[in-house]
Amino acid sequence: MNKNILIAEKIAHEVKKAGGECYFVGGCVRDKILGNSFDDIDIEVHGIMADTLESILSNIGHKREMGKSFGIWGLDGYSIDIAMPRTEEATGRGHRDFKTYTDPFLGTERAAARRDFTMNAIMENVLTGELVDHFGGISDIKNKIIRHVNDKSFGEDPLRVLRAAGFAARFNFIVCDETRLLCEKMELTTLSRERVFAELTKVLTKSEKPSLFFDILRRCGQLTEWFSEIESLISVTQNPEYHSEGDVYNHTMLVLDISAGLREQAEEPLYFMLSALCHDFGKAVTTKVIDGKIRAFDHENRGIDIADTFLSRLSNEHKLKKYVLNMIKLHMRPNMLVGQNAGKKAYNRLFDEAYSPSDLLLLAKADHLGSLSNMRSLPYEQTEAKLKNALYKYREIMSRPFVSGNDLITAGLNPGKNFSKLLEYAHKLRISGVDKKEALAQTLAYAKEIH
Repeated sequence: MNKNILIAEKIAHEVKKAGGECYFVGGCVRDKILGNSFDDIDIEVHGIMADTLESILSNIGHKREMGKSFGIWGLDGYSIDIAMPRTEEATGRGHRDFKTYTDPFLGTERAAARRDFTMNAIMENVLTGELVDHFGGISDIKNKIIRHVNDKSFGEDPLRVLRAAGFAARFNFIVCDETRLLCEKMELTTLSRERVFAELTKVLTKSEKPSLFFDILRRCGQLTEWFSEIESLISVTQNPEYHSEGDVYNHTMLVLDISAGLREQAEEPLYFMLSALCHDFGKAVTTKVIDGKIRAFDHENRGIDIADTFLSRLSNEHKLKKYVLNMIKLHMRPNMLVGQNAGKKAYNRLFDEAYSPSDLLLLAKADHLGSLSNMRSLPYEQTEAKLKNALYKYREIMSRPFVSGNDLITAGLNPGKNFSKLLEYAHKLRISGVDKKEALAQTLAYAKEIH
C-alpha cells in the first residue's frame, strides 16, 4: 500500500484516541473516485486543538511546519499535507490576498465549503472510508460536471477560472453554465505569472485534450489577459487546400491535442507541448492573399518574437525559451526536406541546428496530422520513416571520433582569433561525414589559407 496512506492511517488512529477525526480531502479523494492514480495525500484533522495535533505528529515522525499560521504541517519522507479545518476571507484582489482562520471544531460542511469545486469538496474518513459529500460532488463526477461550491468564495479567487478550464481539460468534463457565467465576470489581471504557468503546465502535461482549456477560456472571454497570442489566431484564415479544419486557432488546437498523444516520447514533454501551442503564432501577422491563394510566408521566423513575448509573460526560464523558439523556427523543415527529396547533408544540418532533433520530428508529425486535409491524404508513415532513418544516420555520424580543440593544439596551432573559425570548419566536416583523420588534414590546410 502507498506509504502516504499508511502514515495517514497511523495519524488518524492517534487523532481518534485524542477525540478527533481525520479525513482525506481534495484531489486524492476525487482521483480515487475517478479511478486515477495519485501520489500526494491531503488530510484534514477535526476535533482536536493544534497543540495536540503537533504533539501527535512529533511522536510519529519529523514534523515540518508548512504554514503554521494556516494550520498546515508535513512529515519528512512523506508526500502528505496535514491541515486543520479553516475558512478564508479575501482581503484584496490578488490570489495571495487572503486571511485564513483555523478552527478545529468548524465542522465538515463549513470546512468543505471553502473548496473550489464540488468534486474537490468530497471528504473521506481515513479510518472508516465513509464519504462525506455535502455539495453533490460524487454526482457531478459521475455526470462529468465542473461546478463551483460557493458563489462568493469562488468569485474572490480569479485563479479558479483557470482551474475550472484546466480540470475540464484534464478530465474531459464540462463546466456548468452557472460556473461559466461566474468565470466570465472575473478579473485575471491580479494573478501572478507563476500561478498561471503552474496551471498551464498541468494542462499541457496531464490532459488528453488540452484544447478544451483554451476553448473554455475562449467561451468565457478570458483569453485576452494571459493568452492574447492564441486569441489572435482566431479567424486567421488558411489555405483550405491544405487546412480544411479552418482557421489557425482550430489548426493549433488540433496540433496541441495530437501532441498530447506524443508527449511521452518527447525528451522535454512540457517544452514540446509549448512548442505545439506556439508553432504558428507568426501566421497572425504574415497571412495574406497572394495571387488568389492564402499564404503565410516566413511565419516560422516572424513567430519567434511573438512567442518570446508570450513565454516571457509566463516564465523567465532560459532553457524553455531556447527550446521553444528553436522548435518554432525549424518546425516546417523536416517535412519540407522529405518533400524535396533532400540529401544527407541537408538533414544533418537541420538536426545539428535543432535543440532536440527527435522532439522536432514529433512536432513535424503533429503539425502534419493537425491538418484535416493531410489526415485524409497519404499516410504519414513513409515520411516519418524517412525522417527517423535520417536522424539515425546523423546520430551515427555524430558518435564517431571528431576533431577537437585539443587536436588542433596538438597539431601545433595556438588558440587565437581564428580558432573558433577553425573549429566551426571542422564541425561542418564532421556533420558531412568526413572521418577524423581527413577532417584534421583539411582543417589544418584551411588554417594555412586563413593565416
